[in-house]
Amino acid sequence: MSTSPVLPIDSLKAEFLRRLQQRHLVVEADTGSGKSTRLPVWAAEQGPVLVVEPRRIACTALAEYVGQGRDDVGYAIRFESTVTAKTRIAFVTPGIALRWLSEAGLAAFTTVIIDEFHERRWDTDLLLALLKKRATHRLVLTSATVDGARLAEYLEGERLYAQGRRFDVSVSHRAADSRSLPSERDLIPRLVSALQERLPETTGDVLVFLPGRREIREAEQALNGRIPAQVIPLHASVPRATQRQALSTGHQQRVILATNVAETSLTIPGVTLVIDSGLERRTHQRNGRTVLALSRISAASAAQRAGRAGRVAPGSCLRLWGQHAPLESLTPPELQREELVEPMLAAACAGEVLSRLAFVDPLPAKSLGLAQERLQAMAALDPEGRVTEHGQRLFPLPIDTQFAHLITAMPDKPCTEAMVDLSAALSVGGRLWQAPKSEEALKALQDWQPVPCDALTLVKLVRSAPPEALGIDPALRREARQMASQIRAALALPQLDASSHLPYAQWQQAMLLAMPELAFVRRQKRREALGNGWSELQPSRDSRFAEEAEAALVLDQFSLPGRGVRQTVNLGTCLSPLRLKQLVEAELGEERIAEQRAEARDAVVLERVYAGRVIGRREAEPEGKQGLAYWVGEILAGRLLSPAGLQLKADLQAWKLYRAMGQGEGEVPEVEAWLLQRLQALGVEGREDLDLLEPDDLKFEGVPDWEREEFDARYPHHLVLAELKLDVTYLPNRKLVEVTYHSGVRKADPKRWELPAWQGWKVRYRRASRVVDVR
Repeated sequence: MSTSPVLPIDSLKAEFLRRLQQRHLVVEADTGSGKSTRLPVWAAEQGPVLVVEPRRIACTALAEYVGQGRDDVGYAIRFESTVTAKTRIAFVTPGIALRWLSEAGLAAFTTVIIDEFHERRWDTDLLLALLKKRATHRLVLTSATVDGARLAEYLEGERLYAQGRRFDVSVSHRAADSRSLPSERDLIPRLVSALQERLPETTGDVLVFLPGRREIREAEQALNGRIPAQVIPLHASVPRATQRQALSTGHQQRVILATNVAETSLTIPGVTLVIDSGLERRTHQRNGRTVLALSRISAASAAQRAGRAGRVAPGSCLRLWGQHAPLESLTPPELQREELVEPMLAAACAGEVLSRLAFVDPLPAKSLGLAQERLQAMAALDPEGRVTEHGQRLFPLPIDTQFAHLITAMPDKPCTEAMVDLSAALSVGGRLWQAPKSEEALKALQDWQPVPCDALTLVKLVRSAPPEALGIDPALRREARQMASQIRAALALPQLDASSHLPYAQWQQAMLLAMPELAFVRRQKRREALGNGWSELQPSRDSRFAEEAEAALVLDQFSLPGRGVRQTVNLGTCLSPLRLKQLVEAELGEERIAEQRAEARDAVVLERVYAGRVIGRREAEPEGKQGLAYWVGEILAGRLLSPAGLQLKADLQAWKLYRAMGQGEGEVPEVEAWLLQRLQALGVEGREDLDLLEPDDLKFEGVPDWEREEFDARYPHHLVLAELKLDVTYLPNRKLVEVTYHSGVRKADPKRWELPAWQGWKVRYRRASRVVDVR
């Protein structure tokens, strides 16, 4: 490293080492200052260093750069590790760091550096909270945009600041409306147009920020052959050789198409023009689940992206949105916008309760409660919040907790293998395939995998090579197969080339039983929508879900901005079609009495309702709580034990008025609740028990018998006048009697002298919308 160029941060070395011996540090340094490459080397002078990098590309690229001329630098990412016993500087992703912390407490390291902390990922926030509580390591946080004063106070540490090396960058905006927000609409044509316009006047390379791999692929296809420059994609799944090509100096003008992986950490030499879409793929919580959605970047991210154009010379940044677009100032921390299932499980595996840890920002109480409910439902946590044996099996699997739970819930080896392969296909961060458009490709898909099931298609895609006409993303498929192989090996399952035959129906039923909330049914009137009682979604255009299918297991979904500020549209991207009969067999939803048989009152039709839709019917005898509720309705309707029901309603109505007037003592129950309780007290369990009852057994002791006749005469609820029938309602708190027209040919209003005395009460007559006082 002695031949390395002088960097802006080099002036801090002595101060950094002196303070690091005594305190935790927050190092604020502009992009290009050298913090990511220098600080680990300096800290290694005081002991082994763990450097936590949010992204895999940064992990491997920095380890390769820092490791030039050294044999004690390594990295560990998913599927790959070069860390050995002699490693003194280990670059790792946050997931690896959390796993090592839960296994051995990171005992091999003296200092932990968390780089680019401003990204505020849940795993880096959790790692910091755990290490702060343990007080076993010296901690260093680095960032170019972080609130250093607040972080230093949280760590009880100190701040250091280094000026970066940055040339002036001129910023322009392409949208005609100055308040126009970043948008996906016509994104690729707008990008192509901007490049064709600006490329001839740009001497250096161009860095284009796009939200994801799909947009990068579409842009690459649109640009090849249309611009006189080399087009290079840059994201986590491109081959290592392509990454090196993007991160090194080229021999011709280059256009780098990147996700926000290029926003910080990585240095892309030669860039003098940045074109920014203003978009990113960001997670957020939706109906209790974390989903990945297209989002607009924050103003801080926009500034970071623009700064990439001024690393080697004065540059420019073209933003594809309006100059005065109302962007949020900072990207909210993941712990504030995502569900907390994975952080809670990770904390528990490290021996801590998530809610008891001190974080930079307090955790949402609602999210904590939902996470605990879900993990306890999975049997991953016990009632005290401690990790169970099942939870410890879930945590090491490099996938979402939901998929880890589904894997461990499978009843046999073939189903487990299928769940592993599907989980791997859904965990690589992109779609392995796109729905074909041509008739030839559609036929090839149908011949290769005839069942219209997304889940089955993905499993087969991981296990066997698909037809070329399907347009598979080879890098993502390679990553999915690698992940499936790793999980299979960890669970002692056969490798992909020896996969067991998939028992499709049994596999579906196992998933349905393990997580019934994944079952969605079509809405009765809006056929394009499916619901599960908590959320609603539509099948994605890329889904193979058939129009005639009535239900599905929704194993993956995606959220898009809808109309309005807060509305979103949820798209089901991996659906496995179900028959309604399967939902009934799994006993989803609730049963209710739909109707009674006219020829026999001892049998009823029971409807099973799920997510507001009737999914099945059966005929049965009323029994249990449902049977009692049925008998209550029959008695109150006068069809059983008459006149007990009518008398009971009259008795309770009189008692309610009696108590409202300040007389007597005791509660005023609802008639259905009182009757249900009475039947339970009498030991009624079926029709044969009802046959032993008499109407007097259901008598309500309310208004004393010796007062009742006079009370009813003074306060009747129905009146019959000359050619006029009235219903009477009493409002004691207002001393108001309302008499309402029921029937009769009389046109004139009732007179006061025709009505009961009702001394001290105001009387009002209501007929349709007409209301008058009776005098």
